[in-house]
This record gives sequence, structure tokens and C-alpha cells, in this order.
Amino acid sequence: MSTVAEKKAVTEKDAVVEQMADYCQWVSYDKLPPQVVHEVKRRIIDSLGCSMGAFLSDPAKIARSVAHTAESPHYGATLIGTYHTSSPEMAAFANGLLMRYLDYNDTYLSLEPAHPSDNIAAVFALAEPEGATGKEIITAIALAYEIQCRLCDAASIRANGWDHVTYGAYSAVLGAAKILKLNEKETRQAIALSGVPNVAMRQARVGMLSHWKGAAFANASRNAVFAARLAWHGMTGPSHIFDGEMGFKNQCSGPFELADMGGTGKNKDDYMINRTYIKFWPAEYHSQSAIDAALQLRPAIGDVSKIKAIDIDSFDAAVDIIGGEEEKWFPTSRETADHSMPYCVAAALVDGDIWMDQFDEAHLANPVIKSLIQKIKMHRDAELTAGYPKGIPNRLRVTMEDGTVHEKLVSYPRGHAENPMTDEEVVDKFMRLASPMLSDGQIKFVLPKLWNLENETDLSIILEAFCV
Repeated sequence: MSTVAEKKAVTEKDAVVEQMADYCQWVSYDKLPPQVVHEVKRRIIDSLGCSMGAFLSDPAKIARSVAHTAESPHYGATLIGTYHTSSPEMAAFANGLLMRYLDYNDTYLSLEPAHPSDNIAAVFALAEPEGATGKEIITAIALAYEIQCRLCDAASIRANGWDHVTYGAYSAVLGAAKILKLNEKETRQAIALSGVPNVAMRQARVGMLSHWKGAAFANASRNAVFAARLAWHGMTGPSHIFDGEMGFKNQCSGPFELADMGGTGKNKDDYMINRTYIKFWPAEYHSQSAIDAALQLRPAIGDVSKIKAIDIDSFDAAVDIIGGEEEKWFPTSRETADHSMPYCVAAALVDGDIWMDQFDEAHLANPVIKSLIQKIKMHRDAELTAGYPKGIPNRLRVTMEDGTVHEKLVSYPRGHAENPMTDEEVVDKFMRLASPMLSDGQIKFVLPKLWNLENETDLSIILEAFCV
């Protein structure tokens, strides 16, 4: 007969927490398909390239400056680009900001959008002091992708005013828990300790955007690492964090259930990392197909001064996120510009590329780009909205002064899961981002190690090789 204590323990179980904790215990490297392992390595290479590209940005300098005040020689993690070992929490923040700041790391689109490679910083922050193997790192990252993307599939929270990085508090802490080898009870506590305090407001991504846009998930990673370490040492967290009266479903998301995780149930061969997209251009993902269309039309357009009007037919999410506010037509910061569909299209047409240069102060003040932006109008299109998030369909119609009309529809830009980048293109992107910061010898050293990460046993050797 069950005791009162046993009955109470059963009633205190939270279905979502149990499912995530069970999966954390179940998943292992030998259960991951080769494609998943390969995709994890591609995302790590891509994220470290993005880190190099963002290294000299002001937010990165600020984060490093703060992280440098903490030294942790016996249980520390390397600040990417330096030899300094800070606390795991501060390293997760500083490195996470590097990976995210350019808005060039990978993306997943569903009921809620996400940048799941944001989780890598939290995994690295504990993998290094724990001496985790490459196989353990790959497993933890695949796990974090699975959790975050399944949550994005389950419920949208941005309509209620919450930021997508809120889901990162769960995915990052599970990646951290896997590295720390927490048992099931400790993992449940880690989920609660990370999830309850870290509900982020969507205000971070509206209006004129600030440095925090690129730091929001880094903060979730910092807090996730802290929560995992607390649980590791025996701290407990609140119960019923999803199903409780004041829990996540009642306060943030509404009712939902998580689908089976990759490798289990109905999804034995369906791992979420395979559905994510590596970015071809350093701009918010919903603009990628519009940038693609603009670059394809550019040779036929010729002189941009002869453009009379530009109409962009788009889907609701793109209009809401990067085309629905006045600030998107008058960006004054990189953060706002790379989240502005009008700016990205105008810059692509004027310069024939979207790269770091297109978001510097000179380009933001360029009168030709500013003038062209004012000729752009965005239109919601029900048919294109129906095609999202399977695709990100944007249609450009460029009307010239002589009445000629140039039109292009792109649904699957380069890098999309339906139009993926090759390994060679991933390396080319890495080289373009890293070459200004690293020597040829450093690059020749790190790339083979990253491509063969499953055989590596010391992450610190790899990260130290990124010292600028």
C-alpha cells in the first residue's frame, strides 16, 4: 500500500518537467544518429565563427570587461578570444553574447522562433571545468536543441509579451545538467531553479533595439549554469512550475503538451537540430528570403536611383517582428538595422551584399540607403502567411521610374533546412568571420579538431586556440 508521502510525491509531479528530466537521463552519444552528430559540429563551427565576428563589438567588450573581474583558475571557463578563465556563469554570458550578437547564428522557426545555438555557451561553460569529452559535449548540445525547439513547437509566448529566450532557461539548464551528470531528481530541481526566475519580457525586441537584444539569451545561459550548479549541490526549486496555479502555463503560455523527443516514441528518427537553419546573411532570419530576392533582382535593376517603389509582400511574423514599427524605417543602431526588413532590402540593393559593413555607422547614415528605405512598403499576404513557418516566403516587386516591374519570390533562402548550406559554405562563412581575428595557423589548428570533436578530450585546448 502506498504511503501518504508516496501519494504526495506522485501528485507533485509536473508532466513537462518529468518528460524533460527523463529525456536528459535517457539520451546518450551512442543513441544519436550520425547526421545529428555532424549537424552539432556544423553549429559549433558556425557559432565560433560568429563569436570571432562579434569580438570587437561594444557589447562584447563590456561583457568581457565584467567577466574579467572574476577569476576561477581551479573551476573556470575560458572567455573566447582570450586566455582568461572566468567563472562558468560569467563565461556563459560573455561567450553567449559573442555567439549571438551579430544575429548570424542559427535559427528555428515555429509557433515561437529561436536561435538554438545560443545553448552552446552554457554547455561549454561547464564542459571545460568538468573535463567533458567531445562526445559528452555533442550529446548535451543535441539535447538542448531538442528541448528548446520542442518548446517552440508547443506554444507561442511572444503574443503574451514574453521573449523567446524564456524557453532558453529550460534548454540551457538541461544541457548544463547533462554535462554535470545530474541524476533525475537533481535535474528536476535544476529545471525549476532555472525556469521560475527567468521569464524574459518581449520589450527587449520592440522599438529602437539596444545591446540587450544580443545579450538576452546569454543571460539565460548564465542563469541556467548557476541553477544547474545549485541543484548539483543540493538546492531545491519550486514544484509544479508548468502546471501549478501560478505556473508557466497559466502565466505565460496557456495549455500545451510536448511532443516525443528525438529518438523516442513517434520521433525515433526526428531530431530537431536537423530542422534548424544556418544563416547565410547576418540579419534577422525572417529577412533572409527578402535579402536573397533583392540580390537576385539587383543585376536587372541596375541603377537604384531609378527605383520608384518597392513593395514587399510578406507573412505576419515578418511584418510583426521586422516590419511593423516606425523605427524599422529609421534605424540608428546595428541592433535595429539587422531587425529591419526595409533596411536589409535597401542595403542589399545598394551594396550587393549584406555583411558586417552594411551595419556600420557610415551605412546607417548613407543617404542613398535612407532614401531607398522610404520607397519601401510592406504588405501582409494571407497566402504567404499560410506558407510560414515551413518556409519564409517574401515577394519583392520593384517598380522602376519607366514603369518596368521586377518581381521575385523566395521561400527557402540559402541555409534553410530545405536549401541547406554545404560544409564548404559553413567553413567559408567561418573563415570570413574568423580570418580578421585569427592567424592562418590558428584556423588550421582548430577546424580539424572541431570536425573531429567526438575524438577530443580537452575543450580548453580548442578554446585557447581562439585567443585573438
